[in-house]
Amino acid sequence: MNDFSVGMALFDYLPVIFFAIGGVILLRDLYNKMSKGAFALFAAGVIDVTMAGALKATWKLLYAGANIDISALNAMFFPVQSIGFLLAGVGIIAMLTHNQSEKGTKLHSAVPVVSITFPYLVLVMVAGLGLMDAGLCILAKKMKKPAVIAVFVLSFICCLGMGYLSTKDFEKASMNWIAEGVNFCGQGLFLLGAWMLHKAGLSELELKKD
Repeated sequence: MNDFSVGMALFDYLPVIFFAIGGVILLRDLYNKMSKGAFALFAAGVIDVTMAGALKATWKLLYAGANIDISALNAMFFPVQSIGFLLAGVGIIAMLTHNQSEKGTKLHSAVPVVSITFPYLVLVMVAGLGLMDAGLCILAKKMKKPAVIAVFVLSFICCLGMGYLSTKDFEKASMNWIAEGVNFCGQGLFLLGAWMLHKAGLSELELKKD
């Protein structure tokens, strides 16, 4: 039996809010730099990750507050989040490596449709998250903001820590609080990095690709 409390469930919404705000900031600042295809991928990724986190937090809240166990909300979290990070990562890298013309980049040829089983979801999530954070670090480097690079690296490390913690016994309240604390830090750092890029003038940055 899971040892959740209402307070724990409500706290779990905070990292979701952090990521959503950070994602919106980046979407607005990068809109004029992305083709329609790259923007659609990044936006879909941000929405997927946000919805996955919000639905899992809602599962916890219903479980703790009303003893209602809608297990599907919990079961869909990892697959949806993993695909979301992959889409967001591909969108960022496409922006940095492909010609972003008005007609859009033909990204469908570079992103094959595959059937992903659960053991590979961790790799998908890490790959997607790695691509996204690497792309954001490249933007920070172009803007000569090394502190922002450090922020995104720390955010990535925290997210890797969440992957490790996912192998532990989450029926214990202590493990849930530890995991939520790490997630809070990771997504808080993501929001901080996005805000720092915004304040540094990301929306005015001109990307030049060979």
